[in-house]
Amino acid sequence: MNLSRARFGPLIAALVAVALAGCASGPFKKQALPPVSLEPPPGVAAPAHTIPQTSASPLPPSYADVDGRQLEAALSRNRQESQVMQDEIAALRDQLASTSSQLAQARSAGLPPGADKPPRVGNDGGVSATPVVMQSAMTQLKLPELQPRFDGAVIRIDIPADRLFDGGTANLLPEGAAVLTQVSAELERVYPGHFIGIEGHLDTEPLQNSSWASPHQLTAARAAAVFDFLTTRTSMHESQLFLVAHGANHPLVSNATAAGRARNRRVELVVYPDRAAVDIAAK
Repeated sequence: MNLSRARFGPLIAALVAVALAGCASGPFKKQALPPVSLEPPPGVAAPAHTIPQTSASPLPPSYADVDGRQLEAALSRNRQESQVMQDEIAALRDQLASTSSQLAQARSAGLPPGADKPPRVGNDGGVSATPVVMQSAMTQLKLPELQPRFDGAVIRIDIPADRLFDGGTANLLPEGAAVLTQVSAELERVYPGHFIGIEGHLDTEPLQNSSWASPHQLTAARAAAVFDFLTTRTSMHESQLFLVAHGANHPLVSNATAAGRARNRRVELVVYPDRAAVDIAAK
């Protein structure tokens, strides 16, 4: 037994070596695999997990760390700027409204925009003038010693009775005739053919040494004297004039002072927007 091992031992070892060498180079030898490429073939989208991830967009700044006083100051500035803008818008609206109103008045008065003087209010056969036209034309009256005033839709010209009449009478003074001549000429120039009321007024003082029984009678007589003068000595037509006797019922100011009583003694020429349908030029 020992002899057999000694004899065949080297042979067995050689066979084992040959067998091992054959397995290393034979068909059962472990082959190295080629590296796997993660690149997709042309025309094929890459898997989502293989696409490099870009960094996320930065988050909006947080105001948690901002000083509250800074936020309040910024808010206050925004409010102030907003208020300034609103004020400017309001001012522009006011300017637009004012301009529109002026344009409408100019159109109503027959004026082109920017015209300096209103036109004369002519006679057109009984047609009424608008209040805007009446007031605009009033500026054309040249009566330096009198103060025409616009009252609703009419023009009132107050003439002191002391300039027209002698004392407590209805006798027209030469100065009064000159005043009425001037006033009538201006009214015919600016308001030709308009209806004109002749209104007599007195103060509250009792009549002294007068032939008139009441203030109404005296104011009626004075209005009639003005009517007679205007229809006989001027170009005014009787159909455009009418008389009103107010007595002391409508004072302009208080009768407590001499100056106030003097102002309340007056004759008012009241120009109405209506025109008389008469041929004034034929007179």
